[in-house]
Amino acid sequence: MQRLRNVCVASLLVWLGGCSSTPNNYHTLVPSEPVRDSGQRIQVVRVAVPPQVDRPQLVVRQGQSGLAILETEWWGANLVDEFRSALQDLLGGPAGGGKASLRVDVQRFDTVPGRHASLEAVWRLKQQGQAELTCHTSVQTAADNSITSLVNAHQANLRKLAEAVRGSALQGSCRA
Repeated sequence: MQRLRNVCVASLLVWLGGCSSTPNNYHTLVPSEPVRDSGQRIQVVRVAVPPQVDRPQLVVRQGQSGLAILETEWWGANLVDEFRSALQDLLGGPAGGGKASLRVDVQRFDTVPGRHASLEAVWRLKQQGQAELTCHTSVQTAADNSITSLVNAHQANLRKLAEAVRGSALQGSCRA
């Protein structure tokens, strides 16, 4: 009887051990350093991202045509919400209402382990009393195989996009 009980307990422990899973890691596009107030107020009113990557899990490219959903590497929110929050933070936030509105249509948001993170977007900036600008930004930042490096590269790409938007707002035309 004692032996049967020991076998049952051992079996139960093995079974329960098989139920454990790798914990999820969470990442954000929002910069850890607060952005200095530039005095510009640009409100991000809409962001669209490709449906293949708009999910809470990170999606990476595999080869020429493959995608892999990383089940244990997650954004803090769906990608579209992460992107909008990070861009809004980089543009100074809408405190007191923005003097300009921004709509962003992300064409590509590629994560290629061991190579780079890339961002391609068409964006529309409408400032009070001015014609709407429709501009295009395409940026790429090198990254190694680590998830941290890839996320940091995406953060750098968002900073470059925010700089392009701010520069265009100041000069009233799309930056080259």
